[in-house]
Formats: sequence, C-alpha cells, structure tokens
Amino acid sequence: MPIVAILPLAFTSSVFLTYPIEEYSLRWFKELATADAWRLSIMNSLIIGLGATLLSTILGTLAALGMRTRTLPFTNLLRTVFLLPMVVPAVVLGVGMQMLFVRLGLASTYPGVMIAHAVLCVPFVIVSVSASLQGIDSSVEKAASSLGAAPVKVFRRVTFPLALPGIISGAVFAFATSLDEVVITLFVAGPNQRTLARQMFSSIRENISPTVVAAALLLIIGTLCLAGLAALLRWRQERIALRAAP
Repeated sequence: MPIVAILPLAFTSSVFLTYPIEEYSLRWFKELATADAWRLSIMNSLIIGLGATLLSTILGTLAALGMRTRTLPFTNLLRTVFLLPMVVPAVVLGVGMQMLFVRLGLASTYPGVMIAHAVLCVPFVIVSVSASLQGIDSSVEKAASSLGAAPVKVFRRVTFPLALPGIISGAVFAFATSLDEVVITLFVAGPNQRTLARQMFSSIRENISPTVVAAALLLIIGTLCLAGLAALLRWRQERIALRAAP
C-alpha cells in the first residue's frame, strides 16, 4: 500500500509530494533523461550491473558445477561460504571491501564496484543454477560420455543447454540485485561511479523531489519485468522436464 500511494506522484507537475494531484505531467521523467546527474547514474547502473552480472554468472555457474560433484571435499562448507554474502550485514561487507580495495588500488573504480556487486550476486546465481543442475538426469551425461564425447563436449552439448534456464534466471536476479544495491556502493564507489540507487539515496537526504519517485517507478517496473522473465524461464523448464518424463 505505501508503494501504491507514492508512485502516482511520479506523474505530478508540482515540485512537492502532495495529494491531490492538481495536474499530471511527465516532467520528472524528462528530468531523469536530461539532468546530467541522473543520466550519469542510470548509465553507471547499467554498466556496473551488466559487468557484475557477467562476472557473478560465470563464477556462480562454475561454483555450482564444482559443488555438484560428490568427490569434492567439504562441499557443504564451500556452499556455506559462497552463500555468506546473503546473510552478512551489508555494512560489514562494505567496510571490509573498502579496506581491501584501497590496498589493491580498486577503490573508487568501475572494476572495484563491479567486483563488490558480484560478491553479492554470486549466491543468487549459485542457488538458481544448483536447482537447475539437480533437475538434470545424470544418465544423459553418462550416455554422452559413453558415446565418446569428451567432458568439455558433454558440458557444451548436454549440461549447458539443460542448465541454461537456471543460468539465465540467476543472471536476471543478479542484475536486479546490482540495480538495487546502495549500501556497498556507498563504501566502494567514488563520485564517477554514482549509481541510480545511490543517486536516489543522496537526493532523499538533500531534497525529496518527485524525480526520486519517478526513478523508483522505473526501478520497480524493471525489477518486476526481470522477475517475470525469471518466472517464465522456470515455467518453461518445468514444462520441458514434464515432457521429457516417461
């Protein structure tokens, strides 16, 4: 209900967040597109989000594949370590990353922010890909190996296509997580890496403007679209599994 109450104010023509709305306007969406600070923050969010999504998807997929093998020792311990960023307070992660990145020369840089966001995104990828891998019948991979396919070819022709819906779902959640992250960004990003979420946070502290509501509306719509895409991929995966079942 608070979301429903506040979002219509993105279309007000007034500079104040008040009801009733006397006149509807798209001026605040135009502000997002024309103001240098907002436009830069949107571009930064897309660049950092795509970089973090790519990095976390690769690392998360490799980790899920590695923990799938029963011969790997301490699998449960490794899984717990990978999932720790989901439960550790963001402030603790932010302080630790800031201290580490200063030593490595990554503080206030785009690669540093991408790595920081990827750390938060990897658990979501691991959970999604692991669930997808559990639904793969190992006999299919064994059959491919028995027919002479090398392990790399088995992965490329059998495992990867079957796990692709889970990988895409993990990437979608990773991108959405990166878009919404603000606490870690406050610690590791500089003025040139200001993301949309951080710009919204700064604007709320300085002056509450309907531009913040317009940006929030775009973020919510984008997140809902990404969640819908992930749900669709899951549904298609279940349909394929049902068709393949004897």
